[in-house]
Amino acid sequence: MITVIQQGFFTTVQDEGRWGYQAYGMPTAGVMDRYAGRIVNLLAGNEVQAAVLEMTSLGAVLKFDEERLVAVGGADMQVTVNGVAAPNWSAFLVPRNGEVQFGEAVTGYRAYLAVQGGIDVPLVLGSRSTCVKAGVGGYEGRTLRQGDVLYVGPAGEGAARPQSLASDYIPSYGDKVLIRVMLGPQQDMFSEEAIATFFAKPYKVTKQADRVGYRLTGSRILPVSKADIISDAVYQGSIQIASHGMPFIMLADHQTTGGFAKLGYVVRSDLSKVAQTKTGDSIRFCCVSEAEAIGALHAEQQLYQTIATALRT
Repeated sequence: MITVIQQGFFTTVQDEGRWGYQAYGMPTAGVMDRYAGRIVNLLAGNEVQAAVLEMTSLGAVLKFDEERLVAVGGADMQVTVNGVAAPNWSAFLVPRNGEVQFGEAVTGYRAYLAVQGGIDVPLVLGSRSTCVKAGVGGYEGRTLRQGDVLYVGPAGEGAARPQSLASDYIPSYGDKVLIRVMLGPQQDMFSEEAIATFFAKPYKVTKQADRVGYRLTGSRILPVSKADIISDAVYQGSIQIASHGMPFIMLADHQTTGGFAKLGYVVRSDLSKVAQTKTGDSIRFCCVSEAEAIGALHAEQQLYQTIATALRT
């Protein structure tokens, strides 16, 4: 068992998401930073879809009743085990009755903890992910609180040991990021000048930034006539332009339909970069083609395979 001694700012159980139910109004949820979530699972010897803990801005303090192999990655929250510093992007043993403590994020914004065997909470519509807005999944459909007790699933057959991720695979987090965007489906509602402005000027992350989405501020992007459309499907990474002309990036817990024009979509593999930005950080966009977006996805999948092979050997 794992007992929550301190819950941190916003700590939830997440996995790869609740896919296949968006037509019924159910958000996908799941890890905000897919790269970090998958890597900590690989370090812990789990399948990539195993449930992990996602911590935002300020991490949790957890007590383990038995010795366990755990892995941490994502934002650097200065993790310690019984007061001794442990490296980020690594797997290590936590002794019986050991305490793992996360602090405030020094770099990045969201940190992840995987335990060998995965966090064992009930499956809801095929996923263990928490959607707090809907009160579904995870631990009672909410963020973790002091005194909560989590159970760990049985370890798989894959061998796992204390080790660190090679530095070549560790992302660098900063206050300025470049995000790739594929235009569509309503880009024809905006003039060429407006679209050029969107890609030419950086935007700042506002305080309205959470698991539902990020509202940005910067140069206004006004439609030719009006921004409203007949509500249609919304997907992770959709960039809606509201009537005031500011972009809003839809993220893991987004609603499944929306009535604002979508200028484009963030390339799936770049959503991890968005997830690690915080209020005041700068996001700049660059335009890519559909072929380039597909190529980025293939490159991401190949990278996971390369890392998995390196960790096994």
